Amino acid sequence: MRNEIPGEDPKKIWRNQRAESSIMTPAMLQQKARKLQTRTRRELAANTALAVVVLVISGFGIARAAEVGVRVVFGIAIAWALSGQYFLHRGMGGTLSEDASGLAFYRQEIRRKRELFHRVLQWSFGPVVLAIGGLIFVLTGIAETRGLSARAVLPFGTAFVIWIVGLFIQRARRQRELLREVDELADAERNAD
Repeated sequence: MRNEIPGEDPKKIWRNQRAESSIMTPAMLQQKARKLQTRTRRELAANTALAVVVLVISGFGIARAAEVGVRVVFGIAIAWALSGQYFLHRGMGGTLSEDASGLAFYRQEIRRKRELFHRVLQWSFGPVVLAIGGLIFVLTGIAETRGLSARAVLPFGTAFVIWIVGLFIQRARRQRELLREVDELADAERNAD
């Protein structure tokens, strides 16, 4: 015989349970904020490294491209990557000191992380896609001048597509983490009142 509650729907009972509220101390909030701050700094450094990759790829592309239009595309990628560094880093400095209340420190770090999350596609990912797309075009031209089929560039193009898919999967995971952080901040603010 199964252990059932007579006359009650178990799903209804489960849904109507009170959620436990976790009380976060200021020290716990500061620790979470420092962890978030470290991740944000790491992402900013990774985006700076991507800008360097765009500069290197675009420099190679400008040196090897035969068509003026392709050189212009690489020039645009360079300008976009450099201006993107300004827009990515704008407003990311000036963090609160850790002496500030844990809640204020945590709130500011979540705000910084959200701003960076929304800026990355436009100011970091865009120039990379433009530069690598131009590079694939240049490599296809080089392969054809050497008597090779354009299919010689196919593994590079496939790796590029896999990288893009992986990046969007990682972005979705980071968005879920960020939403979890926002929920935790809302809980902490409710409990602080």
